[in-house]
This record gives sequence, structure tokens and C-alpha cells, in this order.
Amino acid sequence: MTSRAGHPAEASDLVDIDELINAYYDRIPDPSVATQRVAFGTSGHRGSSLSTSFNEQHILATTQAIVDYRAAQGIQGPLFLGRDTHALSLPAERSAIEVLVANAVDVRIDARDSWVPTPALSHAILAHNRGLDPAAGERADGIVVTPSHNPPADGGFKYNPPHGGPADTDATSWIAARANELIEGGLEGVKRAKFADIDFDAITGYDFRDAYVRDLATIIDIDAIRNAGIRIGADPLGGASVEYWALIAELYGLDLTVVNPDVDPTWKFMTLDWDEKIRMDPSSPSAMASLVAKRDEYDILTGNDADADRHGIVTPDAGLMNPNHYLAVAIDYLFSHRPGWSADAAIGKTLVSSMMIDKVAASLGRTLLEVPVGFKWFVPGLIDGSVAFGGEESAGASFLRTDGTVWTTDKDGILLCLLAAEILAVTGKTPSQRYAELEAEFGASSYQRVDAPATPEQKAALGKLGPEAVTATTLAGEEITAKLSHAPGNGAAIGGLKVQTASAWFAARPSGTEDVYKLYAESLRGEEHLRQVQDEARAVVTAALGG
Repeated sequence: MTSRAGHPAEASDLVDIDELINAYYDRIPDPSVATQRVAFGTSGHRGSSLSTSFNEQHILATTQAIVDYRAAQGIQGPLFLGRDTHALSLPAERSAIEVLVANAVDVRIDARDSWVPTPALSHAILAHNRGLDPAAGERADGIVVTPSHNPPADGGFKYNPPHGGPADTDATSWIAARANELIEGGLEGVKRAKFADIDFDAITGYDFRDAYVRDLATIIDIDAIRNAGIRIGADPLGGASVEYWALIAELYGLDLTVVNPDVDPTWKFMTLDWDEKIRMDPSSPSAMASLVAKRDEYDILTGNDADADRHGIVTPDAGLMNPNHYLAVAIDYLFSHRPGWSADAAIGKTLVSSMMIDKVAASLGRTLLEVPVGFKWFVPGLIDGSVAFGGEESAGASFLRTDGTVWTTDKDGILLCLLAAEILAVTGKTPSQRYAELEAEFGASSYQRVDAPATPEQKAALGKLGPEAVTATTLAGEEITAKLSHAPGNGAAIGGLKVQTASAWFAARPSGTEDVYKLYAESLRGEEHLRQVQDEARAVVTAALGG
């Protein structure tokens, strides 16, 4: 049967929005069922009301748990709250407001009652906390209601503490445990106001969009983009960045077109992803197929996911760039064009990102910080300036302002899209053309990430894999030089396994957001060698999953 990946969505692919929202209110989670409990993955609690994994009780309990966590941590400042364009995000935001108001939390909501990208919320937290003593009670934190790039039927709820980035596992474990305790107790202990009775005139509004967009000139060379006349096509993919791109074009006088300004919670305008699902992943060739078809109409085309923490870069000469390729180019450019950055500032990468980044870092004479998957690992370095750039192979990254101070401590897809235009404006080369030069200098890389279905039980088994799971001494004909269950940059567990040789590696880890596992592999010896690495890696994973 021919795959429909990359083809337009059909009516049968669309979620019933009324059914989805009704299920949010009507379905009651059973805390004795593992899949119906609050569980924070790499970036918040995610699920669907249709599977009773993201429902009103989950959000009421999780919000109260966050209130209790704030009290335990002595956080007394405002809480910034924003949502993306998923259908479940608005009802979840309203549930959160009911609890926050009842608990007398100084909640700051969008002044325009519109969508808030994750980076704009991180930016707001850091702007409020700038100059405050880290121990000060008046520090702000935030909640962003988003499942990121997940399908339309999903909802997500993420807590960002005062450092502005994703909460670490100590915080999320405490919050999840408290939320499940509240659900088990029938929501006894959850304070809640009726939404209809809330005096919204007494709630402080915050213009996330204006604050974020006006500050972009401190981190991107906007003048260079405008003066070079770079024609930018920005596709929000139906997400929260849509109105931000419009203001960027207007405020800075850029030749920037919002390619598709439509916001539709069914995402009926999307092309289907690799598994024939609607998924707003700007790094996926299948999900980005309609945008890639317009590659000759602009100098740079960009895409963002629903909460704009991911980026996709399309160029006329190469189409959609592999995220690893773009990260390498971004690092190469930034560390050569940001004289205000410290000479000692490191480059941060996750250990499933390309070896090309290692080579670029070495050529720049910069320290490479290799950490597990999860942007939270870059937060301390971005705050104190010891890490100037942090990036993940899944098309998420952020970096410092031109003066070397922190911008966001969460992934910023809008920022990385604008950087692509700056690179072209300043160098006269598209990011893909520059990557071809890097390959000519350092050698070609063959890299692929493959997602495959996995049950929660299989994911748990995979996450506990250790070096002993690999008894072989060679991989694809080469001696194995390392078997890693912990990241070399900080010693943290990677929640999976990475196996390395002199010219190749593979890593396997469960997804923190969906019932799939991810198999990453790279070879510097070509596509055929990559396939051999993948085949041997699959054998290891199959054995671990009891296959």
C-alpha cells in the first residue's frame, strides 16, 4: 500500500473538535491506570482527552500542584501563563486560571487574549527576573499550555520555573506526584474559582508579543536582513507564532510574508507526517512538503511548530535542511560573528546530534558540552553565559544576545529562523550552501533518526538500557570505542544507550512525548555504512524490547 506521508490531509484524518473538548470535561481519569496519570516527559505532561490522559481533572490537579510547589520553593512573584493553538489548550488554560485565581496567584495572561509561543513566555520570565536576587521571593515563573508539535488531538501542560527554561526532573517529579495524589483524593485540596465569576479586570495583562518582538534587535542583525532585501517566507504551520511574524515584518520593515496565516485546530491544511498523522514538525520533510514546494519563491523559507520552539529551514538550493546541518552552520556562523561573546563560552549539543558539530567546535577552538536529550541541560550555562549556544537535533535551539547575556532558556524557533536570514544577508550564502562547504572541509555525514512504535512498557525497558546490553565488540565492522548510558558533558543519565566507533555511532531512547522510540545513527563512511549501523542497532533494541 502506498504511503500518504507528505500528501495533504483528508477529511478522515481530522479530529472532531467538539468530541475532543467534550471529552476534556466529561472523562474522568482513573489514577489506577498508568496511562491516565499525570506524567511529565522531557517537556511537560502530554496526552489526549480522547484517551483520558489530558482532561480537566489532570489540569486542575497539576495547576494546584504547581501552586503548592511554588509555595514550597518560596516563589511569590507573578506566574506568566500562555497557550498555543491546539484545541485543548484554551480549555486547559481556563482550568489553570480558575485554580491560580482561587489560590491568589498573581497570574499574568496575554493582554491580547491570544496565543503565546514558548520562547515568548521564557523571555517574559527572564525579563521580570533580571536583576533580582536568585533567592528573592518576588521571582516569576510560568506555565505554557502546549504539546508542541504533537497531533491536533493532544494537549500539553509545561511548567517553567524562575530560570525560564523547562523544569528539571526534581520539580516535575514532585509536581506529578502531588497532582496524582490530588486526583486520587477526588480533587480534595484543589482550590478553584468559577471561570464566569472571575474579574478579569483585576488580572494583569502582559503583551508577550510586543515585548518579545521589540527585543529581537538585541540578538539578531535585523538591519543586515533588511538592507540585503532578503525575501523571507514564514509558515507558522497554524501555530502560535502567526501574529509574531506579522509584527516582525511590520515593526522592522522586512520583506517577510506569512505564507499561511490560517489557524485551524484540525490542521486540515497540513501534509501528513511519516506515519500518516497530522503533526506540526518543521524538521519533517513529510510535514513540510507543501512549504518545500514553494522553495523557489523566497530566499529563505521557514517553519515553526505549534508553540514555536522548533524551527525548519528551507532554501532554494537544497529544500528542507536536516536539523543537524543547520545547527552546525548556525554554530559556525555565530561564533565567528558575535564578538561580544566570551572567548570561553562553550557550545552545547545533545549527544544524539551530529559529529559535524564536534568538528566545527574543534575548528573554532571552543569547548563542547555534550548532554542528554532535553533543553533543560543548557539552562544554567545560558543564564551565566558559560554556554553561548545550546541545540538539539530535533530542531530546537537558542543562543545568547549579542552582548553575551541570556535571551531565552527554552528553545526558540522564531530566533533560529531569523538567524537563517541573517546568515544569508551577511555572508551571501544560504545556510545549505555553507553546510556544503563544511562537508567539503570536514567530510560528509550520513545521519538519520527513525521513530518506531513502542508501548509504554517497551519504552520503560529501553530507557533502562545499560552498556551490558551490547555484548558485541564491533559495530558495522569497526571496533566499539564507547558504550554510554551517561552523557560525557555532565554525567547525567541519557535514558537510553549510545554506542560509538571511530567513524559512526547509534543511540536508542524512548520518546518522552509519544508512544514511539527513537533510533539515531550517523556514519562518516556513507549511506551504506549507515544502513549497516542501523541494522545492528535494531538488533540490540529488539532484544531489549523482548523481540
